[in-house]
Amino acid sequence: MTSLAVRKTAALELLKHIAEQYAPAVFASSLAAEDMVLTDLILQHKLAITIFTLETGRLHAETLGMLSTIKDKYDYQVQTFKPETLAIENYVKQNGLNGFYDSVELRKECCRIRKLEPLNRALAGNQSWVTGQRRAQSTTRSELAQQEDDAAHGMQKFNPLADWSEEEVWQYLKTEAVPYNPLHDQGYPSIGCEPCTRAIEPGEDVRAGRWWWENPESKECGLHVVDGKLIRIKSV
Repeated sequence: MTSLAVRKTAALELLKHIAEQYAPAVFASSLAAEDMVLTDLILQHKLAITIFTLETGRLHAETLGMLSTIKDKYDYQVQTFKPETLAIENYVKQNGLNGFYDSVELRKECCRIRKLEPLNRALAGNQSWVTGQRRAQSTTRSELAQQEDDAAHGMQKFNPLADWSEEEVWQYLKTEAVPYNPLHDQGYPSIGCEPCTRAIEPGEDVRAGRWWWENPESKECGLHVVDGKLIRIKSV
């Protein structure tokens, strides 16, 4: 088999294992390229893994449009979890709408309100969750395992594409005719909230456009960090 075929088979088998042995399971999708690979595998094979996304209130229109795209292609409605209105209002009142530019602390607080708190609600009551993280995405993910013990949420966390390359992700999308966020064609390999994401220049790191005003070591929103460290327990 080709390298991609091997990767696809392994990812699919892991997803089946998750659906059968770690139910109820959910997949946290950012609606970006990697997550569309997993969306396609889950929905084409009708796996019992619920897909959700965090609708932060600051996403690009193109990202939000992927919800309709998925509905049209797969007849599946991705669940959306939004931040608490009062928390957003208090943050803006105290720090301004874009206060996250002023310090790493204020940026992380914005991420906590818009991402972490909704994530906790999305994960509640489940035994495991799946992400589209890859080791090659950034220095903070270089030791990413396929399976992690997420003690913070009291559940197992899986990264089926941990060892996939950027080229393999795009080869899958093209080969399987999977729809993807049009921002990827505009120089956005990694996509988050609109004010915190920019297009990158040729030769830049794939996550250089995320929180570009910060040092690479701080470029995580906290979704995959516990006590300042990525959870890296065991591989499968």
